[in-house]
Amino acid sequence: MPALSPPAALPRFRHRWAAVAGLLVLSPISAEYLIGYGESTGRPLELLAGLLILAPLYGTVALLIREITRRTGRGWPTILLLSAAFGVIQAGLIDQSLFDNEVDADDPDWATQALVTLIPGLGVDAASLLNYVGGHVIWSFAAPIAVVESCAPRIANRRWLGPVGVGVMVLLWALSAALIFNDTAADSTASPAQLTGAAVVAIALIAAAFTVRPAKAPSAAKVPSWWLVGGVTGVAWCANQLLPATWVGVTVNVVAMVVLGWLLLRWSRRQGWGRRHVLAAAGSALVVRAGLSFLVEPLGDVDGSVKYAVNAAMLGGVAALLVMAAHRLRRQEPSAC
Repeated sequence: MPALSPPAALPRFRHRWAAVAGLLVLSPISAEYLIGYGESTGRPLELLAGLLILAPLYGTVALLIREITRRTGRGWPTILLLSAAFGVIQAGLIDQSLFDNEVDADDPDWATQALVTLIPGLGVDAASLLNYVGGHVIWSFAAPIAVVESCAPRIANRRWLGPVGVGVMVLLWALSAALIFNDTAADSTASPAQLTGAAVVAIALIAAAFTVRPAKAPSAAKVPSWWLVGGVTGVAWCANQLLPATWVGVTVNVVAMVVLGWLLLRWSRRQGWGRRHVLAAAGSALVVRAGLSFLVEPLGDVDGSVKYAVNAAMLGGVAALLVMAAHRLRRQEPSAC
């Protein structure tokens, strides 16, 4: 691998503060709020207050993943692998939900389904593994990074944080992670072997993120329309969210994600692939997440009219954000497909 060039000078604060704040907030909203499953769905003020915990837990990680990737001159394979690593850390070591196989009979049907995809010897449910870790990769980190970078295309490949900013993000994440860990560790059923295994997997994913090979020379094949990219990825995201938590559902889900990854890898190596295509793939993920929230019964006693109002506000906010991002990309890349 050729030597990496040093990162470009840090953009002026007025050019990057909105991008930093946007990713800090969009990451937890995408991860926790868009799908509308929580008890606070019917209480907007609690949703805002929850960002005080969730922004440091999710948004700081998204910023750090993006910062590391851009500073080292790497691309989306690194972002996805680091996202998977932090997904394992979050679900396997911090809140340890990956190893929680108990259900509460008072929860809605979607939260009380029998776990029929337990992996023998590991004590991990395959459907939950896809839901937690895959969900972090797509909705907690990768999609928010892509959308916010599309909103700030002039500085999308540059670093956004200085040394102090990086230190603040690390500190905020550590404090939030410690708070969540202290709140959940006492009730965790995870064994030392499971926790060790999660740590080993996370370390392996981080190592892979920095050894992944650079992209090959661009292919001469025709790049697809970004509308086609958005449509194909949207169908895949719907399948990811709607397939049943059975071995058949898990198998189809994995196959769909592998095929989608293969398609995106091939398309991204074609001349003409640009940020609009990336926005289409990421934006469709947010639209699907927000759209499906209308079908989700929240935990707890949530008033239906308020729930639908919040769902509609979230979907409208996503649509407005994507329109703004597309407009800014159009001004930056007027000749893009």
